[in-house]
Amino acid sequence: MDSILSGFLPDGSSISSLIPAFRLTDFLDIVGVAVLIYLLISWVRKTRAWVLFRGIAIVLVIWLIAVVAQLNMMMWIFQNVFNIGILAIVVIFQPELRRALEKLGTNNVFTNMFSVGNINAVNERTAESITRAMVSMAEVKTGALICVERQVALGEYEQTGIPLNADVTSQLLINIFEKNTPLHDGAVIIRQNRVLAATCYLPLSDNSNISKELGTRHRAALGLSEVSDAKIFIVSEETGAMSMAVSGQIYRDITPEQIKKELLGEGVEDRNRNGAGPVMSLKERLGRRISGKE
Repeated sequence: MDSILSGFLPDGSSISSLIPAFRLTDFLDIVGVAVLIYLLISWVRKTRAWVLFRGIAIVLVIWLIAVVAQLNMMMWIFQNVFNIGILAIVVIFQPELRRALEKLGTNNVFTNMFSVGNINAVNERTAESITRAMVSMAEVKTGALICVERQVALGEYEQTGIPLNADVTSQLLINIFEKNTPLHDGAVIIRQNRVLAATCYLPLSDNSNISKELGTRHRAALGLSEVSDAKIFIVSEETGAMSMAVSGQIYRDITPEQIKKELLGEGVEDRNRNGAGPVMSLKERLGRRISGKE
């Protein structure tokens, strides 16, 4: 076979010499591009960008038809549109691009690379105060929204509220969320075992799979958990049920023991991140987790 093919090769050449050497870096390059394409498609399919992406695909098909059929006027229009196409895509997809970059910044792999330790670790006294306050408010159905900052700073949301910079006590938290008081509407942000600010406004989640029985307070908690690594604790004003939002998920009807474990870094998300088993049972997690269907 080699003797037959050699007649078609340049003098002194062999089949093996014409096949480029495949290096380890080439393999890594292919894998890297494949992963990027997969992540891009996965991200697009989970946002409204998927509809826009399909629209762009249709436009590209029309452009190919214009090229093949030599439709000069159509080609001229597309050529001028493509000159500003990149800028238009950035403007159109600005909310999705920002959310994707925020998600990348809160990814555990990259966060741990640049982490200098959990400077916002909650101590026993703070965990006990928050837990006691939530239980007390749940008993009388007082709505509450408590955000515990971790690695990702919540400065932009802190600025929307009223500064307090006070010690965390159950009495203070109960008083803040007491109905018909000036500070009850909005969220409390806790940083380094201090109540940083109250009446803070949080970004609302646009997750369409959230249960309709959950209101603005839960949607705001989920929205913040999607763009930060904070743990957000909620008391429902309608039912008095206690919930937690973290990493884009909501865990409903959690117990005081689970609240305290989550605050001290011993809960389901922390243990899963460290390779240990979850605090909640698998049945509880599947029953209470509502990022998708309940």
